[in-house]
Amino acid sequence: MKSKSPRINNLIRICILLFSLVSCTVKQEISARKEQLVDKVYPLLDTENSRWFFFSSASRPFGMVNLSPDTQINGAWGSGYRYKTDTIKGFSHIHAWQLSGLSVMPVIISGSKNGIYTDFYSKFSHEKESVRPGYHSVELDRYGIKAELTSTKRVGFHKYRFPGNKKGHVLFNLNTVLGSCENTGGILEKTGSNELSGKLVAAPTTRRPKPLTVYFKVRFNVSITTVERDPGTGNYLVALDTSDEAVLMKAGISYTSAENAANNIQKELPHWDFNRVIEDSGDEWNELLGRIKVEGGTEKAQRRFYTDLWHALQGRRIINDVNGEYPDNTGKQFRIGRLPLRADGTPEFNHYNSDSFWGAQWTINTLWGLAYPEIMHEFTYSLMQYYKDGGMIPRGPSGGNYTFVMTGASTTPFMVSAIQKGIVKDSLEIIYKALKKNHMPGGIMEKAGYEHHTHIGGGLNYYIKNGYIPYPLPEGMGFGGHQDGSGQTLEYAYQDWALAQLAKKIKYKEDYAYFMKRAANYKNVFNEKVGWMAPKNVNGRWKNDFDPYQYENGFVESNAAQSTWFVPHDIGGLATLMGGKEKATEKLLDQFRSARELGFTSGNSHEAELHPEYSRIPVNYGNQPSIQTAFIFNQLDHPDLTQYWSRQVVERVFSDLTPSEGYKGDEDQGLMGSLAVLMKIGLFQMNGGTENNPEYQIGSPVFDRITIHLNKDYYPGRIFEIKTVNNGTDNVFVNEVQLNNSPVKSFKIKHEDIIKGGVLQLQMSGKSHKDKN
Repeated sequence: MKSKSPRINNLIRICILLFSLVSCTVKQEISARKEQLVDKVYPLLDTENSRWFFFSSASRPFGMVNLSPDTQINGAWGSGYRYKTDTIKGFSHIHAWQLSGLSVMPVIISGSKNGIYTDFYSKFSHEKESVRPGYHSVELDRYGIKAELTSTKRVGFHKYRFPGNKKGHVLFNLNTVLGSCENTGGILEKTGSNELSGKLVAAPTTRRPKPLTVYFKVRFNVSITTVERDPGTGNYLVALDTSDEAVLMKAGISYTSAENAANNIQKELPHWDFNRVIEDSGDEWNELLGRIKVEGGTEKAQRRFYTDLWHALQGRRIINDVNGEYPDNTGKQFRIGRLPLRADGTPEFNHYNSDSFWGAQWTINTLWGLAYPEIMHEFTYSLMQYYKDGGMIPRGPSGGNYTFVMTGASTTPFMVSAIQKGIVKDSLEIIYKALKKNHMPGGIMEKAGYEHHTHIGGGLNYYIKNGYIPYPLPEGMGFGGHQDGSGQTLEYAYQDWALAQLAKKIKYKEDYAYFMKRAANYKNVFNEKVGWMAPKNVNGRWKNDFDPYQYENGFVESNAAQSTWFVPHDIGGLATLMGGKEKATEKLLDQFRSARELGFTSGNSHEAELHPEYSRIPVNYGNQPSIQTAFIFNQLDHPDLTQYWSRQVVERVFSDLTPSEGYKGDEDQGLMGSLAVLMKIGLFQMNGGTENNPEYQIGSPVFDRITIHLNKDYYPGRIFEIKTVNNGTDNVFVNEVQLNNSPVKSFKIKHEDIIKGGVLQLQMSGKSHKDKN
């Protein structure tokens, strides 16, 4: 065989070199892609137990739009995307606390159009589905349509591939039961060759008593041929001039006007580059997830960690438009408000729809304060905007109005924590005045859950006069939910203590003394004879035949055994009531040993809490009232037990990575995800960070290194690292603690030490001289 010419050989060498360079570049891109934290998130976690606002896919952090498929559409619980349901009933844009809206479905018409309005659901398969933060794709088996979803903060972006030679339609299901509320009054009109404008009403619910109009503007990259309305359902079928090209659809929403919906599209999504929006969404999620970098542990543990961190940024939703206009439903008449604007015309902060801050003292108070102070700052001023509009700081607003969800003044610890951490520095006296109003007659403490028209169920008059809230209330029921006097007393006492710390900070000495006295009211519901917090009637008599394991017997979403430890501001005082720290330790240790037999939760979902057996668990990490208990051992001078039991809880409750398991209870808009993150990095705040220079307790981190990137706009340091030496599944005990190479005698660290930046090093071991397990 003849040898190739030198010229040919040179060309071959050049081609090989170019191929190697291209191959190397591709490998680098793939490698970089693999390093994206967003790819570690598993959105399908616990989706067999979803509630309306629980699942998220095509959504930005705190986005007004939270676009995803719905497989169940009736009710706030057991609705939205449910993994085991194999039928898609539409793609809707709003999955928020007590809000839903704008459900659409791409369809192919076979035969008559008449039946499509009531018969349009489609089977789908998880094998043909892809889900990650900011993106969702799925194939509708009935139609052979591939649907892809992504979004900006206020605009849903759809991509549909209709099968060849099939005319594409989109059904706008504007009048329907959808999740937590009914959609009514839906109207749609064609306003351009490729544009639609419309609105619908999110009807009132028992929790959100006023309606809210959802306005929307829709634009296609193809022409609209017809828009037909079905007189029976009131819904609309939009025919499109489809071809082999993918159909793109933008849907901008607003709670103020169609014009603002259009403006939201113009500002956030002026182009048609679908892949660019997916990338931008991934970048936004990556930036927030990257605030905490973990190294070591298993790949599964890291994936679960970033899924928890992603959950911590879920559920609560922006309600203002890009120009700062927002719905204000706090008064007798609906009005459009406007947030204060910067010089460039953008709002100084965003306004939010949010479930209760009940339990936030042990979750987002700490996590947001560490890694996301700008979010804590925004929420504080959003809550103050409700006060300016309606005269009251809410504990869970929806649709621009109060819902009175849960009990007490749960936003007080959140806002005080933001102040004590230096996140909020201005207008402290005004904020204090607003918070104090909630703790006095006329404020939110007077109202039980969803008590919209009366102010009796909160029992505040009894709390102020007698030092406790009786159970049952002598007036009887019918004044809202969660009328559980002893549980309410415990909450109010802690919240009073938190408010007292702010009074002390701004030198309101009389107020400080007054609220500190009220903070001791927890002692009035401790029955020394039985050794538990217990229900007490209006005459001061303890409940007969008291059972500390009976669920909601004077305690909010818990039993007495769980809620007895709800004294986060005075564990020492509680221990004294129990006969000293050692007796308190033994009592709590017995509870943990018993709870371990049931996996530390009341079953595998929130619905299971009422189960006769599961509800009797003495420690429940599936709901908020007792999620602090592992760290109480630290306060009782047994840090080794905190380290041991917090690891046990993480292993049993927060380590799954499947659709059937995940939080085993009530994941209220990121609270349980936040808790899991804190337990895994080994930092926790017992009183929610409400004292001056807040204290963090050190637990037992599950990773070798945790790097917290501090926000330079709020904190002087750049990074704070937690390094563990000799860590492992068996080495859960912390034997030595060093901060910046200096020994730390206690298992505690101050906020100012963290925000300066530095290194916290923990020497881990499999043994502890205080091991009582």
